Amino acid sequence: MSDAQPLSGEKLVKETCRRIRLARGHWDAHENSSCRTERERALALYSSLTAEQKKKIPQVLLVWLRYRSEKYFGADRTPPGGNGRSGTGRSGTGRSETGRRSKR
Repeated sequence: MSDAQPLSGEKLVKETCRRIRLARGHWDAHENSSCRTERERALALYSSLTAEQKKKIPQVLLVWLRYRSEKYFGADRTPPGGNGRSGTGRSGTGRSETGRRSKR
């Protein structure tokens, strides 16, 4: 938002909900970069809420923000731009590096 004054009260709660819904919409559309950006903005707003204001956030939005999205976008995940592959994983062919079939 480009308002000159910072949000507070009910407007802050509504904007936090809007950001979470927007991030979830990007998630559903498989737009990971946009989802990550909106999720970070939503978390920043959520962290500025008081305990009373946090109670006003719908539970379904909190679950998505805190748990489900953390699984995919948390600090322990590969950052954007990295492919996350080291090249040492299994190729799926069932053969070892020597070209022989592995025993299973």
